[in-house]
Amino acid sequence: MTEQPQSLRSVFTDGETKRKELESSWDTNSATFQENLTAAITAYEECLRIADRVSLFSPNETLEDIASGDLQYLLLNYYVAELLQRVNGGDRKALLLRARAAYERLLKMLDQYDILSPSDTNLYEKYRDDPGSFSTASKTDPSARRETKISRFREEKDLKKKLEYLRQTPTALQNDEAALRDLLMTNITLCTHRAFQSLESIAQELQILSLAPPPPLPGQQQPIDDRQRNGRNQNGYSDRLDAPLSQLSGGLSGPILSKDGKPLRPFTLLDTRQTVQDGVFRPDHSLPTMTIDEYLEEEKKRGGMISGGGEQSGIRPEPDEDNIEKADEETLKARAWDEFKEDNPKGSGNTLNRG
Repeated sequence: MTEQPQSLRSVFTDGETKRKELESSWDTNSATFQENLTAAITAYEECLRIADRVSLFSPNETLEDIASGDLQYLLLNYYVAELLQRVNGGDRKALLLRARAAYERLLKMLDQYDILSPSDTNLYEKYRDDPGSFSTASKTDPSARRETKISRFREEKDLKKKLEYLRQTPTALQNDEAALRDLLMTNITLCTHRAFQSLESIAQELQILSLAPPPPLPGQQQPIDDRQRNGRNQNGYSDRLDAPLSQLSGGLSGPILSKDGKPLRPFTLLDTRQTVQDGVFRPDHSLPTMTIDEYLEEEKKRGGMISGGGEQSGIRPEPDEDNIEKADEETLKARAWDEFKEDNPKGSGNTLNRG
């Protein structure tokens, strides 16, 4: 089992090279990226055919029976699924189903070799019960969902740190089989962690795609919606703010005047063409026609404002302390007002609430 054909190793190396080149590329929508993506998928799928032909993995074996150099081939289905999700164009639903099937083959193989952790085993059982609504966290309890997401994020972060640490000494891995095996198993655990996240994402995307209308058959023209045609539905409702001119003024169209000169629909007469041109670039709000000073002056002319001092302007003059007669007059007024309030208490005139 430790001796696999050289072609498997060479094809796998070619696929790994293409995959790492894709990870360093930023333009994922370019034709070159998609071509390299297809080539990488083809290389990994060829590795799967070779591994199946030579029976590289057997259900009768255990994890200890697999050579350290062969552990890397356990992730062939993961690489195929991960790359399929990055393909643009074509039948998106078919691509997602192919990716999901590849993830399922990966998890089935890891489960047969007892590689899955207890938490991953529970997720795998949960996924097999209902793949269409699979989720790595609770959908009904926001607090529990948040805690689960945080916990899985920390687990992935720790796996990345460990993987980075093990890769720092590549020469030591060549001479230490235990270290090499630890490195490969850590990578398998990390990819398994990401596989469950991808299965959750695929389930959500498939649910969204199921709500989309079916595509038109080849050679069949897709019908135009009434709202796309004229902005109105069958009931005449329109959510457009800029209705066509034919629908303005009650939907009337045609000539403005009849043959005998009677108006057929509302219209506005303008004095000159220049008036229309000047109104094109005018502001959408009314501008002031006079200043504040001009307005006050106009109000004074119309008698809307009272000028002058004293009682006419509503401003009471300051009392003159030297004018004794004026002071006595004010005192008498105040005394008379006090006597009136004593003779007429507050509320005495309200006869409605009396018993």
